[in-house]
Amino acid sequence: MTPPPLFHLREGNAPLVVSIPHAGTFLPDDIAAQLTPEGGAVPDTDWFVDLLYQFLDELDVTVIAATHSRYVVDLNRSPEGGKLYPGQAETGICPTETFDGAPLYATAPPDAAARVLRVARYWQPYHDALSASLERVKRHHKFVRLLDAHSIRGSVPRLFAGELPDLNFGTNDGAAASKSLTNRVVTAAADRGFSWVLNGRFKGGFITRHYGAPNRGIEAIQLELAQRSYVDSGNDPQFRPARAAALVGVLRLIVSEMLRVPEAVAKS
Repeated sequence: MTPPPLFHLREGNAPLVVSIPHAGTFLPDDIAAQLTPEGGAVPDTDWFVDLLYQFLDELDVTVIAATHSRYVVDLNRSPEGGKLYPGQAETGICPTETFDGAPLYATAPPDAAARVLRVARYWQPYHDALSASLERVKRHHKFVRLLDAHSIRGSVPRLFAGELPDLNFGTNDGAAASKSLTNRVVTAAADRGFSWVLNGRFKGGFITRHYGAPNRGIEAIQLELAQRSYVDSGNDPQFRPARAAALVGVLRLIVSEMLRVPEAVAKS
């Protein structure tokens, strides 16, 4: 099979960049051959997140969406290792287990040399493009917002207790986005029929933490969606447009707030 490009990039002129790092499902042949049947089914994909955000084209928003599975390399992890959430289960730069703890590899998992190669081949190009997009938009507008778009099953006992709220906003406990932007985004989502939390189990991964720098004019928010709000889950997840319609309406409100020009920039 001819591999797709590592990501799709749509360059827009609006002051927002949306990153979709985990919706890809493609596995290169050499990696697919090493995986268990469960691993080959890529169950931990952020299913159909790219479909939810199709409306961004009409708003002229820059969107970068990965095509390869997170099992190849996790674009939302640091290549240098380290824990995002010390004391809690999580996957690394090259996952070796599913979210439920099942082994991904029928053979030996990638060693240090293989991980370095995957970072260079698959991780670095995405981040080069994301970084360049943020800087391009920031030069034009004097500020830029980054929305890192994700989804996950609402119940993953190994990762968190109970049921996840529908909308999970993460700003690295306020370090990645200003309080004013965060409040506007959360308010836009409140009382719309969806449960939500700010900086709960998911506070933002590497992308939010690495790029979010309000003092440099770059504000980043991660939004993790519980998949029940738009997907019939199971062994063959199905996108449900009618169910997703209300969620897309809320996403439009969130994006609208992220597109607003900061007062300080408007006055300059």
